[in-house]
Amino acid sequence: MNFNLADLANISEVIGAIAIVVSLIYVGVQVADSTRAVRSASANETSSAMSSWYLQIGSDLQSSKVFRRGTAQPETLSEDELFQFIFQMHAMFIQFQGAYYLSQEGTLDIELQESITNAILGVRDQPGFNKYWGQRKDLFKPDFRKYINRLIAEGVTNKNMEQLYQSPKHE
Repeated sequence: MNFNLADLANISEVIGAIAIVVSLIYVGVQVADSTRAVRSASANETSSAMSSWYLQIGSDLQSSKVFRRGTAQPETLSEDELFQFIFQMHAMFIQFQGAYYLSQEGTLDIELQESITNAILGVRDQPGFNKYWGQRKDLFKPDFRKYINRLIAEGVTNKNMEQLYQSPKHE
């Protein structure tokens, strides 16, 4: 077999094209692995942040009482308790907004984001929730506000959550 320079150039081009295709496949696999890792880390961080918030409120009797009363009967809170309740709600809504935007960009699974913000459906009819949202919604990004407003307007109240936030009769 005698190859002239043109034949060798053609063979080199074919080998180069195959190498490019193999490289692109390798990069695609690496990007998919990286995407999975980022999504997993985002889900873990979001869940951890929400768990920390719940643990903080649930582990401190005074914070729990302020949150429960603030949700159901905000008018019964002292000035300092109302201040604390607003901070509790704001911290929670910052987490909700973060989860919303991570899901919108595809970094956080939409089902996890919906699961997190489903908590809103348990309190959407509560006076303290409505007071907070009415006063503070402008602090959040417009797309997130629309999302929350839609949940409030169209969502079905999760009765199990609503019962959790109601004040016991003996207080």
